[in-house]
Amino acid sequence: MDISIEQANGICTIRFNRPEKKNAITGAMYQAMAEALAAAEADNAVRVVVFAGHPGIFTAGNDLEDFLKQPPQGENSSVFRFMAALKGASKPVVAAVSGAAVGIGTTMLLHCDLVYASDNAKFSMPFSQLGLCPEFASSLLLQRVAGYQRAAEKLMLGEAFLADEAQQMGLVNRVLPASELEAFVQAQAAKLAALPGSSVRTTKLLMKQGAAADIDAQMAQEGEHFRRMLTAPEAKEAFTAFFEKRKPDFSRFS
Repeated sequence: MDISIEQANGICTIRFNRPEKKNAITGAMYQAMAEALAAAEADNAVRVVVFAGHPGIFTAGNDLEDFLKQPPQGENSSVFRFMAALKGASKPVVAAVSGAAVGIGTTMLLHCDLVYASDNAKFSMPFSQLGLCPEFASSLLLQRVAGYQRAAEKLMLGEAFLADEAQQMGLVNRVLPASELEAFVQAQAAKLAALPGSSVRTTKLLMKQGAAADIDAQMAQEGEHFRRMLTAPEAKEAFTAFFEKRKPDFSRFS
């Protein structure tokens, strides 16, 4: 299974499980994660959700070949169902990030409650490099976390940044040695699972509800631009260059 789901002691661990493809996410994987989140939401035995990858790779983001064959065209697409499920999760969500977290691998962290990274983690949101725009309300949430200038640097240039900088920005709670990451995250999740569930859920609700309408509006606007830009000449040049393993040439575009 490209997404593995483990449940024990009140913790549901959703794991990117496609290491041979750097855990690149397909539409089927988005669907599996959306279903896993919905099941966790409905299951009273689940008190915490954990997202994880493998040592050295969280996720390389979208599988571009699959993404271009089945581009997201509306709220019923699997990627938007996943976004809605994660954004709306009432139970605490914890992320364990090891290695690369590309594109949605970084933007999804803005919707998690606790984020822990290994010292070899590397984050990037290369939307502009692909002729696209930010998604998952990252154009709103990243600047709220990191400040406008720092968010502009990460989203406009799309360059990678390391775990220590991610912690300084407020994207990551703590950086740990790679060998200690998974055990630490599971221990933190166990602490949450041992607390009164209603207290934890209500605390999350109170912290999240003030921004909910802004996030929904931003996601809708981003989605509109993203779908339009996905078929524009700049994106076609970026994707063609990616598959041809060359540097894209945007000089002829305004």
